[in-house]
Amino acid sequence: MAKPTSYGFHSFYKHDHLSFNREEGQAEFRSRVNQLFARAGLAYELEEHGQVVRVAPPVLQESLRSTTFSTGDRDLDAMLETARVKFLDPDPRIRQESLEKLWDAWERLKTLEPGKDKEASMQAMLDRASPEPKFRTVLDYEAQELTRIGNSFQIRHTERSQTLLALNEHVDYLFHRLFALILLLLRLNGSQVGV
Repeated sequence: MAKPTSYGFHSFYKHDHLSFNREEGQAEFRSRVNQLFARAGLAYELEEHGQVVRVAPPVLQESLRSTTFSTGDRDLDAMLETARVKFLDPDPRIRQESLEKLWDAWERLKTLEPGKDKEASMQAMLDRASPEPKFRTVLDYEAQELTRIGNSFQIRHTERSQTLLALNEHVDYLFHRLFALILLLLRLNGSQVGV
């Protein structure tokens, strides 16, 4: 893709001599494609390198695009990064995979703190995240509720008793909800999470 520019006219053959500016042509094309996406209400964007990416909802757009994880646990970092990248993909099936990977990261996160079991480890993390009792109660409720959701819907498990997430908007909502809690817990427990 390049923008043609006339630099002279060939009088005998009656045509223009053209030069082509690749950067200008690509920028103009990208702008037009992104304008079409916006007019159609599609949450996609053509990036400079030619890949179409999904534009995340504004609430977490910046966090999702630029967050880096350095939790001290290589496996957890890899799970979170995979979930982040997959969530920005335009394909709904890949976004479903992002939710699965984020829930795997959630389960791993619950085991990082010392304790006799997963519950004790999670309680220690929640205690450090909020010494104030009322907000600590909110965090505890949210952690329990997200665990229940992960076990009730076809996110990590596929038994017939689990409910299928039929709408992409439901996947988006649950991803945002869990991603926000994980970021909060990681930051308040001293992990290096860059935005």
